[in-house]
Amino acid sequence: MLGRSANGVFWMARYLERAENTARLLDAGFRMALTRGDGASADEWRSVLVTIGQNADFAARGGDYTGPQVCNFILRAPDNPASVLAMVELARTNARMVRTAITREVWEATNEAWMILRAALARPVRESNLGDVLALIRRQATQVRGAMDGTMLRNEIFNFARIGNFIERADNTARILDVKYHVLLPSPAWVGSSLDHVQWETVLRSVAGDRAYRWLNAGGLDAAGIARFLILDGRFPRSLAFCYDKLRSNMAGLAREYGQESRAHALLLAARARLDQSPIEQIIETGLHEFIVGFIAQTIEIAEAVAEDYRFVV
Repeated sequence: MLGRSANGVFWMARYLERAENTARLLDAGFRMALTRGDGASADEWRSVLVTIGQNADFAARGGDYTGPQVCNFILRAPDNPASVLAMVELARTNARMVRTAITREVWEATNEAWMILRAALARPVRESNLGDVLALIRRQATQVRGAMDGTMLRNEIFNFARIGNFIERADNTARILDVKYHVLLPSPAWVGSSLDHVQWETVLRSVAGDRAYRWLNAGGLDAAGIARFLILDGRFPRSLAFCYDKLRSNMAGLAREYGQESRAHALLLAARARLDQSPIEQIIETGLHEFIVGFIAQTIEIAEAVAEDYRFVV
């Protein structure tokens, strides 16, 4: 497979996953803002921008940290190259570039997602229809993923797409875990308070894990339990362990296709071993923030190694 095609499939999947993750984070921010005062609401919207790495760009525009301004900047601002609309367009551009490598159903689902979301975001989003727009983004991304799962051969093309998907998902879950808690919780004195519990519930909502967590853990919210669930529980499809397990499976598929493993395989194996050797008590004792920073760095290193090993060409 040409490196250019591998790069296109990889980034098509990453951009779609990023668009969906951003919509999930905005939805959690919106829910939190509805339950808090004006000052706290501004903090919530600021944390959303920090989480996705767009706070500096938004602050440079001189806007207020209100729901409409933040949401429209993240979703559709023409001067924001990292907006959701821009992400979906980039996913479509990459899909068009590799049309001969993907199935007709995957191309049609991606193209349809772009057309539908472009129409939905043609006008500024209001608070009254924000929930519908965010649900639409999630639904369109899910349909593309469903087309991939249901129509593509389990070959190197599918593996590169899945690797892009789970690298992006692992990075997103880690960033939400780090920023949502550490940015929003005003002081260590609040640990164990009602605000602390609300923040952890927001973290769960951001990754669509609130119901799954309650199914597995009857009773109240527990910070250590939630951290364990999102980091180490291989049953939850957005946990760090689950993402790495899927990466390992698809990387193994590439090794079978090409007849050998690469540096990226070794990096992933070592990273997964570190997760296995890190009980949640040890992670919390040594510092959740430090653990997450290390995890994000190693995930970026794995992504860069994949691009280098398989000679991605932009």
